[in-house]
Amino acid sequence: MSGSDSPPQTLGEMLERLEHIDRPDGRVSLEDVMETLGRRAFGPLLLLAGIVTVVPVIGGIPGVPTLMAGLVLLVAVQLLLQRRAIWLPRWLLTRSVALTSLHKASRWLAPVARPLDALLRRRWQALVGDHAVTAMAICCIGVALMMPPMELVPFSANGAGLALSGFGLALMSEDGVAALFAFTVSVATLVAIVAGLG
Repeated sequence: MSGSDSPPQTLGEMLERLEHIDRPDGRVSLEDVMETLGRRAFGPLLLLAGIVTVVPVIGGIPGVPTLMAGLVLLVAVQLLLQRRAIWLPRWLLTRSVALTSLHKASRWLAPVARPLDALLRRRWQALVGDHAVTAMAICCIGVALMMPPMELVPFSANGAGLALSGFGLALMSEDGVAALFAFTVSVATLVAIVAGLG
């Protein structure tokens, strides 16, 4: 397993890096993932949190959406503060899942990676510029704060996962269309949660 100073730029590249993680104990920690994706991987970490929340083999485990909420909150706050590198506490870095689950999720997503990556490109730069990134970070914080209650509302976590995935892809590819999709899904999900808990 080798780290990289440059974070992945596409979903396909991210999945390829994750697929190459190998641990003798059969467990992969968040620290292993950070070493693989890079300490500046704001977009990839948001994308990973979104994927974990959506993919049934991991996101369906009770407590996982709440754990991902903690990760998203920490990443989004540091994105808001314009930090160059991501810091995460030791208790979160040592959290782990079975390596087989990570590889199964990677293979589950592999068929959609290539066509999705082909759709993404640099465009609508106003939606991925500095002010937009600030808005993305604030929106991600809002989504993260709502994720624990989402465990009580069926399928609502899927909306959060899609929104986080969209923000992650927008940051990675600098695609304003992906950002617009993520903003739209975020608002729709938050409205659905408020209505579901009301």
